[in-house]
Amino acid sequence: MNRSCTREELEELFIYIKDEAHANTLNHLLSNYSATANTAPDIDYENIYSQLIPPRSRIITFRRLAAAAVIFLLAGSAFWYLGHSGKQTPVASNTEALTPANPINPGSNKATLTLADGTVVPLDSAGSQTIHQGNQSIKQQNGQLLYTAEANGSTIHYNKLSTPRGGQFQIVLPDGTKVWLNSATTLRYPTAFTGTNRIVELEGQGYFEVAPDATHPFLVKVPSTRRDSMEVQVLGTGFDVMAYADEATVNTTLISGSVRVKGGNTLQTLQPGQQAVMDNDNHAITVRPADIKKVTAWKNGVFVFNNTALPAILREVARWYDVDIVYNASPSTELYGGGISRNLQLSSVLRLLEASGYNHLKLEGRKVIVLP
Repeated sequence: MNRSCTREELEELFIYIKDEAHANTLNHLLSNYSATANTAPDIDYENIYSQLIPPRSRIITFRRLAAAAVIFLLAGSAFWYLGHSGKQTPVASNTEALTPANPINPGSNKATLTLADGTVVPLDSAGSQTIHQGNQSIKQQNGQLLYTAEANGSTIHYNKLSTPRGGQFQIVLPDGTKVWLNSATTLRYPTAFTGTNRIVELEGQGYFEVAPDATHPFLVKVPSTRRDSMEVQVLGTGFDVMAYADEATVNTTLISGSVRVKGGNTLQTLQPGQQAVMDNDNHAITVRPADIKKVTAWKNGVFVFNNTALPAILREVARWYDVDIVYNASPSTELYGGGISRNLQLSSVLRLLEASGYNHLKLEGRKVIVLP
């Protein structure tokens, strides 16, 4: 409250804020602060907006970000900042169009596990169960699936973990590798890793923390339905792969360690902080510096945008809230920067986007309609 926190402390604060287990503690602290403060601050959102997004600059200083974060917390909203590139007067939000009779809540921990015999097991955030598959047991603990090493056998079984739109889940593979799956994602993997390589297939987005094993490289393959699909070869590292069918590129971002990315006849080695981008049209691979916070934001419960166009933002929103996007007008060409909590109701997210852009947004059932 006295604005003395560092950048690292502020980031830690938002991690606690997004965890509902700390909601009572946060409310208690804010109530105590409000009760002891001489006066409650007046919230001038237009002034806040003008400070966060200078008319001729996209640069946002940490001091401004920290001060605004305190005000937003007092106002009861857990999000960072949201702005656009270029000079603009924010449009007025159409409150009625964004206030549905049945609010659309954010996604949650849920998935389906398809066993080798075709059995489908639903999984959710509250579940706790042990699933038996041959000589192997699989434990579900809340929003995580844990495999035990399978007893030696001649048959290799394959399982498939799928998250729907509006879902996410975690899994610990038999070798100890941890994988976080974003919404609308499928991971196919063996119940035991045998042979030279540890191979899994991913469609959607996943964050991997690979268990080190120099003698058995870890490979992530994008489904073979894509011609010249991308393959990520790993020894032991942390990285993110985004391979959604509705995106123009397949992106591999290296957080730590070292990976080699193969696409067609091209082989690129990444260093931490780099991203390999394969164009789905010409299959060319480009290596560029990565925005790590933006890439991994979904895993930490936040949407983060950095010079991002509205259609790309809405694709993320559609997957997390399980809604369809309908364009009754062309999206404006301005680029957004900032972040929003993934724990907000959809109507709140749309209001923030609308207030920072040229397009109006309307919510009808499970459709987000983009208007002039």
